[in-house]
Amino acid sequence: MAPHVHPPTSELTQILDFCLRVGELLLSSGAGAADVTATMLSLARTFEAGDAEVDITFTSLTMSYQTSPDEVPLFATRQVRRRVIDYQDLTRVDHLVRDVGRGELGLAEGRAELRRIVSTGHDRPRWAVTAGWGVMSGGIGVMLGGDWMVALLAALSAALIDRLQLRIARRRIPTFYEQVAGGGVATLVAVGAAALAIDIDVSLVVTANIVMLLAGIGFMGALQDALTGFYITAGARLTEALLSTAGIIAGVSGGLSLAFAVGIELPDVEPGQVSLQSVGLMATGAAVAAAAFAFASYSPKRMLIPVALTSGIAIVIFRSLESAELGRSWSVALAALFVGLVGYAVAARLRVPPLIVVVSAVVPMLPGVSIYRGLALLSEGSRRDTAEGLVALITAASVALALAAGVILGEYLAQPLARSSRRVESRLAGPRLVGPLHLPRRQRRRNTSNQTSEIELPKGASPASTASSTQAQDRSANDTTSGG
Repeated sequence: MAPHVHPPTSELTQILDFCLRVGELLLSSGAGAADVTATMLSLARTFEAGDAEVDITFTSLTMSYQTSPDEVPLFATRQVRRRVIDYQDLTRVDHLVRDVGRGELGLAEGRAELRRIVSTGHDRPRWAVTAGWGVMSGGIGVMLGGDWMVALLAALSAALIDRLQLRIARRRIPTFYEQVAGGGVATLVAVGAAALAIDIDVSLVVTANIVMLLAGIGFMGALQDALTGFYITAGARLTEALLSTAGIIAGVSGGLSLAFAVGIELPDVEPGQVSLQSVGLMATGAAVAAAAFAFASYSPKRMLIPVALTSGIAIVIFRSLESAELGRSWSVALAALFVGLVGYAVAARLRVPPLIVVVSAVVPMLPGVSIYRGLALLSEGSRRDTAEGLVALITAASVALALAAGVILGEYLAQPLARSSRRVESRLAGPRLVGPLHLPRRQRRRNTSNQTSEIELPKGASPASTASSTQAQDRSANDTTSGG
């Protein structure tokens, strides 16, 4: 058997850089660490650099390659400097990875296409994204039990919050302060409505905007990392989520304190309040909120209706099972199982990563309100409030875990359990929410395209004999793959 031929050092450097840049874009767009690792290894294997090693944390990616134990390994690293949910870039990178795996793009073309993706803007104006967040908040207000006035005020305050947070982000101020500002605006809008004697439940307006603020936090990615064994990254994401939630608490409490200081008489404001609502209105509100979240996260427009239908049906399943006294955690888990099953089929048909479908569809079921109530009660300091806050946090944790576990189990059941999927990348990532499940192994010369590299031949061997040996190995590998 001929020894494995490693790519030359100059080409290895380009391969590592390409894989790291793809991984950075996926990780910053909300993909789980397991999926990012598997995608990077799949790309490296496609370019005949299958011995590469990948290490991912919350803020950095490292990739190494060692040609032999006697050689100094190559190391490359990249930092994740921005972290924003961007499903358009996620979809473009997913298509790029698949094109490279099919041999349609070589290394040079893949690097050029990745530069184009990074430098190209979005296909919708920023004001439309602001309108999307407003529609989402209005849908949440309806789902929580509010009327049209609650939905209108929630949409208005959400638009104000988005524009304010955009200005803060451009000045590179930490996310914590963005959440403080968002919580303050949400409360002040409700305070203004109460001062004008508008007959609405101001608690529902505040709660709807709290859910909107919490929707952009990566609870789903954190739990996916925890379930797939990336505990350090999961802990970092959960810490970020709790810090952002603390910012919302500070903003809401600051808004209420300001109203009291200026002498505005307020009714009892209970952030996190939820009123009983008919199943039909809940499904409508959830569908609108999920589609608006997908739109505001730059999802392809063809995804909006499938996401809305999936989320609406999931809410109906959740409410029906909860009404049958099955228990909230199990009700959420079964509804999420449905989302996972349907999300894979919808994503495969519409050629998008399943992550876009499942995250958007489960946003209305995220336990953001319970997390807020738990932290708010803990901040009160009394023994009774502390006990109630701990119960609320434990309930939120169980619901969030049930949500993530149900979605991932749905993906396990939905994806084909073919023998060819039992490779390193499938064992690392389990169900793939981002990236193809399997990339075929291609010839190096086809994937490196315009690049040429010299290959050392054994003494006494001719190029023709080496080519025949390589073809025989390829046929043997194909026979092994097809035969299991």
